[in-house]
Amino acid sequence: MSDDTARPRLVLASASPRRLDLLKQIHITPDAVDPADMDESPLRDELPRDHAARLAAEKARVVAARHPGCAVLAADTVVAAGRRILPKAEDEATARACLELLSGRRHKVHGGVTLIGPDGREHHRLVTTAVTFKRLDTREMTMYLRSGEWHGKAGGYAIQGLGGLFIQQIIGSYPNVVGLPLLETANLLASVHIRPEA
Repeated sequence: MSDDTARPRLVLASASPRRLDLLKQIHITPDAVDPADMDESPLRDELPRDHAARLAAEKARVVAARHPGCAVLAADTVVAAGRRILPKAEDEATARACLELLSGRRHKVHGGVTLIGPDGREHHRLVTTAVTFKRLDTREMTMYLRSGEWHGKAGGYAIQGLGGLFIQQIIGSYPNVVGLPLLETANLLASVHIRPEA
């Protein structure tokens, strides 16, 4: 049986256009996109790494139940300052608070990835990237808030856009900060015969 014949349908359990774009970057196109739409609130005393891993697994399980026999890929990205999980910025006040906290310091971005294969077996990866922000002045903060780029972004910034101007150093996977660690994800998908398309 060839790899083409063995390739299962791939369902992306995410509404994030960034994750879809990252998969397309490595020439993998999901057959369907079906977000889990679940509560993403941290549990009491839950560490950022554990939060990212748990949400990725739970999203995958919710969506896999709706798509038996398919491969289901889910991910979650958590921006953390120490043990503190930063929210997705849905308003300017939250974005400002995140930027003020990140300014001039290092933080970590934890990317949880879960793939549930057609046979129901679960495969998990957790990737951590360290990111250091420059110290932001009032003009830079105002410019970024006016851009609106922060909306819906974990930690209130997008490294692939204007937010890249603030990055002094990055240690680890860049695509993980965008929303999906590509090397680890590609390896998981290859284990179920899903590989980049020519």
